[in-house]
Amino acid sequence: MGAYGAAVCAAVYGSMKLAQALGANALADKDPLPPHLREQLLARDPLFVASHWLLAGAAVVGVIVALATVRPWGARVPRRLLLLITWTLGVFMIVRSIGVLGFGFVGDVLLLTGVRPPPVGHASLARDLARWDLLLWSPFFLLWGVCWATAGWRLGRASGGVPAERCESSTR
Repeated sequence: MGAYGAAVCAAVYGSMKLAQALGANALADKDPLPPHLREQLLARDPLFVASHWLLAGAAVVGVIVALATVRPWGARVPRRLLLLITWTLGVFMIVRSIGVLGFGFVGDVLLLTGVRPPPVGHASLARDLARWDLLLWSPFFLLWGVCWATAGWRLGRASGGVPAERCESSTR
């Protein structure tokens, strides 16, 4: 389940980044960025457009890696590499969703409750972006991170380098 969830999340994220690369808004105005970077994003700065293309490509790779942990053709990929990737992505995304240092559940709540003051001159925008992050982005990254970690955990439990779902299907 974790691998397929990670693949779906990667496909959703990649689709959004591809749409943004092609010129669609696709929630770009809800991206929790500092004001000067947000302006560049919305103005379709060439570096942001290029980054969207790179992120869309990375999402395709993410789908392939996630599926490699559960599909027969994935046995050709070194197991340790798959474990490293799945656990690294899982931890990174979970930490991002918690957000002790910035956006994420903790950072958003601190900003919205007034414990951490918003940037001067951008208080309303910061609160709006924190709400979007709290209700959309942080839960999405938490779900995606848990899916990656679950895929890594299942792969780690598999015997003989065969992903867990393949082991289970062969014992039925």
